[in-house]
Amino acid sequence: MSDIYSDFIKSSKEKAFDLDHRKKINYNISRYDKAVILGKKQYKDLELARKRAGNIKYKILNELDKYLIEFESNFEKHGGKIIWAQNEKEAVKEILSILKKRKINKVVKTKSMTTEEIELNENLEKKKIEFIETDLGEYIVQLAGEKPYHIVTPAMHKSKEDVSELFHEKFKTPINSTPEEITFFVRQQLRQKFIEAEAGISGANFLIADTGSIALTENEGNGLLSVSFPKLHIVVAGIEKIIPSINDLELFWPLLATFGTGQNITVYNSVISGPKHEFEIDGPQEMFVVLLDNGRTELLKQKEQRRALSCIRCGACLNACPIYKNIGGHTYGTTYSGPIGSIINPHFKGMKEFKHLSFASSLCGSCTEVCPVNINLHELLLFNRNDAVKRGHTKASDRISMYIWKKTMLKRRRMDAGSNKMKNLMMRILFKKSWGPGRTIPKIHERSFKKQWEEKKGKS
Repeated sequence: MSDIYSDFIKSSKEKAFDLDHRKKINYNISRYDKAVILGKKQYKDLELARKRAGNIKYKILNELDKYLIEFESNFEKHGGKIIWAQNEKEAVKEILSILKKRKINKVVKTKSMTTEEIELNENLEKKKIEFIETDLGEYIVQLAGEKPYHIVTPAMHKSKEDVSELFHEKFKTPINSTPEEITFFVRQQLRQKFIEAEAGISGANFLIADTGSIALTENEGNGLLSVSFPKLHIVVAGIEKIIPSINDLELFWPLLATFGTGQNITVYNSVISGPKHEFEIDGPQEMFVVLLDNGRTELLKQKEQRRALSCIRCGACLNACPIYKNIGGHTYGTTYSGPIGSIINPHFKGMKEFKHLSFASSLCGSCTEVCPVNINLHELLLFNRNDAVKRGHTKASDRISMYIWKKTMLKRRRMDAGSNKMKNLMMRILFKKSWGPGRTIPKIHERSFKKQWEEKKGKS
């Protein structure tokens, strides 16, 4: 049993029975659910919008190389520079090299799961480069020394009392500070950081092929400030973030806002097409885009699971997932959690080490139902499970139990062999540990369906 799997099982048990944690996450997700219901009302035909978005993203996957080259060409025409990174080591090496050559020691960062994926923060810290997360949620988890809990709402696991206590501990603010007071305090802290910053680092919600532009969407204005103030801006984006045309934003931006936060449209939406020109008054003097593979082409090779690369990172599947609601984001032990993380992580980080995530699902289909780009998420989890078994990444006990189950279920006489009382005893013995102490082991009825049917048929 790997350490990764052992940690997952241990953390799952702890979180699932942590009533305080469950109360916080269920409250925060319930507020999200209410907002999304209102957000969806802006659509006359929501299903049509979802189908169109899904078809566009899937078309891109089939011609990804073409769109990436088009994006590179158009971005470079505007004076930007492209860096191709095969993996996280290459991405980090290139970013640190850029910062070192320009003797940059102060960086502001906007919310970016891709920089979390390559562990950029840890590498900046090693090089003694001062950096600060400028998204409020990211800033909170940075102060707490934690990883983001959710791909859209990094501090979803914290209550307003938790945040107030954290700021009191770090900055001696009043212990009973309100969310508004904390927000105002953070704003004062960050304004000076933006002015002093020598470089800004962000992700990208979309990469627009026909204009060679970066599309950023956020609610606080920190993304726009991180581009406008520093002399250098670096974007880190996965190669799957491409969309064909700037005209597609009218479809994708509202979908991302509605399914991500329940808004009709996010507050700040920026399209950045490279460094500033002579006639522009603000913007970076230099701009780089790091296009990250890091396992994405491995996922692209899969006939079925490649569909997961259509994801626009709205977080809707996490909020709908009963597993996520019980074990939380940190338990997954990866940057991307919830159903989408359970599909992509085994391909990004290794099927052998992360196959268990695809089995941590009820297969209820809620994730598929809420996906704004129509990804059949619960079915892709099954394909991952199948791949894990085919590659031999299973325990001997699993193989033996499934063999016995298959042989038994294929023959009626085997199913009927022995008394049901004996079968219930065996169930209690065999599944005591695997079923878990927190669940009741199901009981086999005293009379089988066959017997009940024969009795009913005899009476009729």
